[in-house]
Amino acid sequence: MSGPIGQSDTTPRRLVVLISGRGSNLGALIEACEQGRIPARVVGVISNRPDAGGLALAEQHGIPRRVLNHRDYPSREAFDADLATAIEDYAPDLVILAGFMRILTPGFVDRFTGRMLNIHPSLLPKYRGLDTHARALADGETEHGASVHFVTPELDGGPVIMQARVPVAPDDTPDTLATRVQRAEHRLYPEVVRRVCSGEIQWCGRILQGDGRPLEAPLQLDEDTHERSGPDDRSPPPRTAG
Repeated sequence: MSGPIGQSDTTPRRLVVLISGRGSNLGALIEACEQGRIPARVVGVISNRPDAGGLALAEQHGIPRRVLNHRDYPSREAFDADLATAIEDYAPDLVILAGFMRILTPGFVDRFTGRMLNIHPSLLPKYRGLDTHARALADGETEHGASVHFVTPELDGGPVIMQARVPVAPDDTPDTLATRVQRAEHRLYPEVVRRVCSGEIQWCGRILQGDGRPLEAPLQLDEDTHERSGPDDRSPPPRTAG
């Protein structure tokens, strides 16, 4: 991988995005890069599923893409070894999981520690794992949302950088709640990636820092950026992967 994230030169950071589905967050990141809102460019997209819709999106934007079908591998370790090699072929500064529906081995995670981000559809540490929207509704939550964190071997357990909060309506279903959370994700992920690429956010010596100061709690998207919540023009259907 190339030089440290946020180094002082003006070279755009190199991003590799891993997907398993239709790539809605990939689309938000590509758009933010192309509009200059992130000092970076997506240099490669890798999927573990040949039918992932996000591969077509990458092709539309002229981004190199590659498929490593996990079903072709005898073990999780064998898949992760080839995945790591494929990632490093692109010499990225940052590896971004965007609906990548694989549990990664500790050896793989260690290889990219401090340079790999994930977005999860809950207000971590609540609701790690799957079916987060249904679980939040079953528990009677009045607030839900999404979190972006650095990846560690613990599932959805890495340091949380920033969250976007979404109110839960009395008549919400898992699908309606998922749609609103995903709209928030499309604002949240580019903002976090921007901050990591610019060096505003760093994970140094196991201490998460924002602007050179330890972050004692996750940043909150709308409070911290003064953005107004509103509909996303893409208005996508609920996310299952990607």
